[in-house]
Amino acid sequence: MKLATLRTEDSRRRDGRLIVVSKDLSRMLSADSITPSLQTALDDWSSLEAPLRELSAKVESGEGQPFDPQACLSPLPRAFQWADGSAYVNHVELVRKARNAPMPASFWTDPLIYQGGSDTFLAPTGTIPLVDASWGLDFEAEVAVVTDDVSLGATVAEAATRIRLLMLVNDVSLRNLIPNELAKGFGFFQSKPSSALSPVAVTPDELGTYWDGGRLHRPLVVVYNGKPFGRVNAGIDMTFDFPTLIAHAAKTRALIAGTIIGSGTVSNRGADGGPGRPVTDGGVGFSCIAEQRTVETLTQGKPRTPFMNSGDRVHIEMYGDDGRSIFGALDQKVA
Repeated sequence: MKLATLRTEDSRRRDGRLIVVSKDLSRMLSADSITPSLQTALDDWSSLEAPLRELSAKVESGEGQPFDPQACLSPLPRAFQWADGSAYVNHVELVRKARNAPMPASFWTDPLIYQGGSDTFLAPTGTIPLVDASWGLDFEAEVAVVTDDVSLGATVAEAATRIRLLMLVNDVSLRNLIPNELAKGFGFFQSKPSSALSPVAVTPDELGTYWDGGRLHRPLVVVYNGKPFGRVNAGIDMTFDFPTLIAHAAKTRALIAGTIIGSGTVSNRGADGGPGRPVTDGGVGFSCIAEQRTVETLTQGKPRTPFMNSGDRVHIEMYGDDGRSIFGALDQKVA
């Protein structure tokens, strides 16, 4: 089942309007007769999943109207919680090298998670606001899951049963604000503005063999300013899978339905076990500019790729073996 959220003209409906979308992303049906928003569906998933799946069967049979991702908000335009991990420790290691920050050995055994701002998510085909180019605007292509209620102290096995949806994420970062902010010892805040989610959220069963219960085994395609930038496989080099991240987040608190858990920037090592290579050099590329800049520093002595500026565009998408988009495209322009 695939779900999305349409923008409404009523400013009071901040959570948008829930729709069910066909598998090929061509048609949609309103879910208004069942529940008004994705968050309300998640709040009562045990009761509402079945009627939503009945609606999904109708849209698969040919009912519905054309689906336009340009009319979509993020599936959850706002959420009770957005906790982003760094499951691809290769990425953490490379970015810390760029900051001349040592890499603690515990990072390979104990997950990293920060609590991001979830009161506003950008539209998947909208703009990324740029206030000051000197702040180092960067995209980060990620995978995320949405949970049902997760109990305090849930085990990894229990956490695996609480995953309801998967999405893609552009975790927007302001790289040049990060070092001074982290030096204060209190974590990210100004350096992590609003992120964006893919137009469509997908139930795990929809992914078939691509989803193994903890990792999504598909390339995450990034096109930057019309040129291939990354085709990193999300199922490779993921040190901590999603159930592990969820259990880590729930160690000291219960998680409410609608909690979004991010993977962190998807990152693959090179074939030789070292840093990856840019697409232009025959590698699978990268999921953020910072990682490419770090590799440029290691191989060429200094970074050459600038951070984003007004007019730059990033396109993030994932495809099935049939060539069809799974989640729709995050396609954002800096304004």
